[in-house]
Amino acid sequence: MKRLSRRLFLQDALLAAAAASAGSSRVLVAADQAKQSKSPNERLSVAVIGVRSRGGDHAKAFDSRDDCVLSYICDADSAIGERVAGQFKSKPRFVQDMRRIFDDKSVDIVSIATPNHWHCLAAIWAMQAGKDVYVEKPLSHNISEGRRMVQVARKYNRICQGGTQYRSTGSNHAAAQYIREGKLGQIKLAHVCTYRSRTSIGPAGQYSPPPTVDYNLWAGPAPMELPVRRKSFHYDWHWFWNWGGGELANNSVHPVDAMRMVVDLKGLGRGVLSYGGRVSLDDCGQTPSVQVTIHDFGPITVVQEVRNLKTSNPKRGSTLIVGTEGYLSGGAGGTSVYDPDGKLVQKLSGPDDDHFANFIKAVRSRKRQDQNAEVEEGHVSTAVVHVGNISQRLGKPASAKEIQKALEGLKVNENVVETFGEIRQHLSDNGVDIEKTPLILGPWLAIDSDNEKFTDSPTANAMLTRDCRKPFIVPAENEI
Repeated sequence: MKRLSRRLFLQDALLAAAAASAGSSRVLVAADQAKQSKSPNERLSVAVIGVRSRGGDHAKAFDSRDDCVLSYICDADSAIGERVAGQFKSKPRFVQDMRRIFDDKSVDIVSIATPNHWHCLAAIWAMQAGKDVYVEKPLSHNISEGRRMVQVARKYNRICQGGTQYRSTGSNHAAAQYIREGKLGQIKLAHVCTYRSRTSIGPAGQYSPPPTVDYNLWAGPAPMELPVRRKSFHYDWHWFWNWGGGELANNSVHPVDAMRMVVDLKGLGRGVLSYGGRVSLDDCGQTPSVQVTIHDFGPITVVQEVRNLKTSNPKRGSTLIVGTEGYLSGGAGGTSVYDPDGKLVQKLSGPDDDHFANFIKAVRSRKRQDQNAEVEEGHVSTAVVHVGNISQRLGKPASAKEIQKALEGLKVNENVVETFGEIRQHLSDNGVDIEKTPLILGPWLAIDSDNEKFTDSPTANAMLTRDCRKPFIVPAENEI
């Protein structure tokens, strides 16, 4: 394959795919109305937890269905929760404490769109209470808790769907079929891109939570930082490790999950390395504004690339898959196949599936295999993100030569070295000189994928879990 062709492909074909997928996060209103039960006795009672942003979309999606009734809205911020609850004719009850929902035996489904640090415990409590669960991406705050969620789903025979809706996109299923048929040859590389411009969240300050927030309930298993450092209490938790996982967990998990489905990728790989840093934004955030993670999956190299600074080639949720017989470029809006020289071979398409409707189908059938995004797959995709972030967090400042040398020493696809050159240019375009503002280079961490741990790093293994704040304790494996 010609290096020039591959570079042009990354710049042009991925850009086209990203443009097509720009609106991919929209809520798909249920398209199976004809199949829905109209009987009040067969309507499923739904509670939605966390409704400031994405959770409001959850509520609208379930409320739009004739076979569901929106019974509860829950949010730690009473102003937000009461406002959202008042938007629905079904007049759902508002509660601040999610435990009131779990105590109500009439609730069938709990849909979770809280900050990341609550995802696992809320889902575990709901399933232990006999509820089926839809939980937003990323599925977990850390790898250990994600595995606990899977174990609870199995023990209590609950349906648990992850909010990675790219798995319900028809073009991704068509791409998976194309690869299964061997038309792309042996897969060598999967490169996923998330380019989303972010602005500074401001310097560290001393702030109080909004007066309408029950901070104890908002923090749950995570630390209650006082005073709060970030000016914007809501949303900006994404950029702090106690509550979020940066852009890798926030958005890269979408194309990672879709890519895993398309190439049928299992486990966490054999090793991982991450480099990047929080550069240019000059704020109190902790997570990188530019980050690249390299994963060794044997014959396949997986690269996650995140850019939060201004870029001339915005790619959001885009995926490049390279095989011996050509390239496949895709996003939620469409997928195209090219030959090794970059000539278009075929555009792949298929019918999209409503992700919420798919979940309801599985709730009705009680068959996990009916789900497009079953909890096990969501857990593994999120864990792939987490291992990259762990390498990043264990990193140290490094010169460009040191990063270049480390990448050249990896037994992975040559794309990783070329990507570093593009990252250097991207940073230069944003006025960042990495000789004066060094990036962080994480260590290469060998992975025991079967046991979901690192083979030779006790420090990294300690980051597979966290200490939960009482009484919001995620149960240990022997306590499930």
